Amino acid sequence: MSGRLKGKVAVVTAAGQGIGRAIAEAFIAEGATVIATDLDAAKLKDLKKAHVFALDVRDTAKVNALAKDVIKKFGAPHILANCAGYVHQGSVLECSEDDWDFSFDINVKSMHRMFRAFVPSMLKKGGSIVNIASVASSLRGLPNRYAYGATKAAVIGLTKAMAADFIRKGIRVNAICPGTIQSPSLNERIAANAKKFSKSLKDVRKDFVDRQPIGRLGTPEEIAAGAVWLASDDSSYFTGQTLQIDGGMTM
Repeated sequence: MSGRLKGKVAVVTAAGQGIGRAIAEAFIAEGATVIATDLDAAKLKDLKKAHVFALDVRDTAKVNALAKDVIKKFGAPHILANCAGYVHQGSVLECSEDDWDFSFDINVKSMHRMFRAFVPSMLKKGGSIVNIASVASSLRGLPNRYAYGATKAAVIGLTKAMAADFIRKGIRVNAICPGTIQSPSLNERIAANAKKFSKSLKDVRKDFVDRQPIGRLGTPEEIAAGAVWLASDDSSYFTGQTLQIDGGMTM
């Protein structure tokens, strides 16, 4: 590693597992002071060299309290990585009002809360915001991703709006759109689909692999590599964009 984030303070949500965990670890390896948060604080216990906090990104008061604590202890962050997310499976026929609201609360409004809490302090010295969106439905229509696709399209719109508002104020805002990534979340969806469609876990996993033109699943570390680039000064002329790390799904 080259220390591309040395001297920078980074806040990462959903750092307990999957993409969020890989991003937190990559930021640490690149020299950042990392504030790692997760709803389940137990998942953060073995995240070495990070400053860990339990955080429910659906709770505005708790997000604001975290921001106040972080800024007091570490100063304004240079990097904000919004990784919290939820994948609702199903079409409109299987999406209740509660499903819709829950999906948007976690996938979109949580980012709004983080922006409101941290951006005022970030304006003092600038920085980079990295939002995790998705290829699924937001850039390419996929079946049974009705609510999820809508939320991730919203994340892209949110990203562009933020970038436009702060482009002359020192804050860059970009989104990563992963393809299908091996993660605990994917394992849960594979298990759910196997039960729903009476298929074997092996066959369901193959279905996910087969939709990747590259012929394999991505890794959280491959997404984290993109997040490091977006967070670092190497991408200083890059803002308001989506970075597709998707194994060729959108080519």
